[in-house]
Amino acid sequence: MPDFTPGQEPLRLDIGDDKDVVRVRQAVRVAAVEAKLPLVDQTKLVTAASELARNTLIHGGGGFATIAGVHNGRRAGVRAEFVDTGPGIADLGLAFTDGYTTGSGLGLGLSGSRRLVDEFEIDSTPGSGTRISVTKWAR
Repeated sequence: MPDFTPGQEPLRLDIGDDKDVVRVRQAVRVAAVEAKLPLVDQTKLVTAASELARNTLIHGGGGFATIAGVHNGRRAGVRAEFVDTGPGIADLGLAFTDGYTTGSGLGLGLSGSRRLVDEFEIDSTPGSGTRISVTKWAR
């Protein structure tokens, strides 16, 4: 089992097919349990990670995720980062609009994921890909 102790090297998981999305979900759940996140917060983080891993696969053409235990001096948490070298997001404002979708989903991917975590950072450049980092802290 991976070690998600704060300060340890992040676990890197490639995202190239649906099985990889499942592996990312499982690894994020293990990290959330190790960080002692309450069950509701574990579920929120796993849901956000699943959506972002799926976006990495579908919209980014695949990529990778890193998962790490983190500590801010007061509490433990989990940070997950999703990276692809796909087409990037041309209009971030539009992409965060509830109901906006480029596929057949409900259009709650990025905006919904952002609401489920404590910290959400995105860097996307058209033609160069996208990097999204999310963090959930133990209460």
